[in-house]
Amino acid sequence: MTATGVTECLPVAHRLAETARPIAHRYFRSGGLGVNDKSDADGAYDPVTLADREIERAMRAILAAERPDDGILGEEYDDVPSRSGITWVLDPIDGTRAFLCGLPNWGVLIAVNDGTRPVIGIMDQPFTGERFTGIATADTHTATLTQHAEQRALSTGKTTDLSDALLCCTDPSMFKGAPERASFDRLSAHARLTRFGTDCYGYALLAMGQVDLVVESSLKPYDIQALMPLIEAAGGVVTDWQGGDAQHGGQVIAAATPALHAAAISVLNEA
Repeated sequence: MTATGVTECLPVAHRLAETARPIAHRYFRSGGLGVNDKSDADGAYDPVTLADREIERAMRAILAAERPDDGILGEEYDDVPSRSGITWVLDPIDGTRAFLCGLPNWGVLIAVNDGTRPVIGIMDQPFTGERFTGIATADTHTATLTQHAEQRALSTGKTTDLSDALLCCTDPSMFKGAPERASFDRLSAHARLTRFGTDCYGYALLAMGQVDLVVESSLKPYDIQALMPLIEAAGGVVTDWQGGDAQHGGQVIAAATPALHAAAISVLNEA
C-alpha cells in the first residue's frame, strides 16, 4: 500500500474504533448481553453477544458509506468482495469469552489488508481506553499506544533466549490434538513463565515489550490480521509455526525478536 493509501485508510480505521467504543461500553459488565452459542460439530463453546453483532454492523455501515469499493472480512456477517484490492478485516469483540465474564482482555480488532498482507492494524480496548495502532508497509513502520490523549511509541523487548521468555496463550484447549498440545507444552517447559487467558491483549503486551512470546492455534484470519502490523512495526515477528504467512490464521507464533522466534519455532517443530 502506498503512503497515500495509508493516509486515506488510517482515519477511517480510527473512526471504526471510535464507533465501537460506546457500543462496547454499553454492553460490557451489563446483564443484557444476549449471548448465543455458535459452536459447530466439535462442540466447543463459541459465544456471540449483541455487542459483537451491533459493533460489526456499525463498522460495516461506515465502510459502505466511505469505502464502498473495499472488501470486508468480518467474524459475524458475510464477506463483501473487494473491487479496490483493499479488504477490511474486522473482529468486533476479540475475546468474547472474556467479555461476557467481565474480564478486560478483549479488544476491537480492525485491519486493512492491501491484497497481499495486512498493513494497518488497530487493537482498541474501550474499557481501559487503550488504542494500539500499527502501520507496517514498505515505507513506514510505526507502532503506537494512545491512552487519555497521550501517545507513545511501542517497541518489543530484546529477549533472545527461551529461558528468559515470558510466554502467553489464550487457552490450552485451542491446541487441537495431542501433537499440537505436546509442541506447546515442550515450548512452555523452556520458557521462564507461561500465562493463559490473554486473548488479543497478549499480542498488544508483546508490542509493548511486556511479554516475549505468544503461541496459539485454531485462529481465524480476523483473530490475527490486525495484530500483525502492530507487532511487526514494534520490531517483532509474526508467522505460522513453520515460519510462513500467519494472516490466514491457524497456528500462530509472535515473538519479540528474530532470534527468539527462531528458537521457539525449533522447539515447536522438534520430532
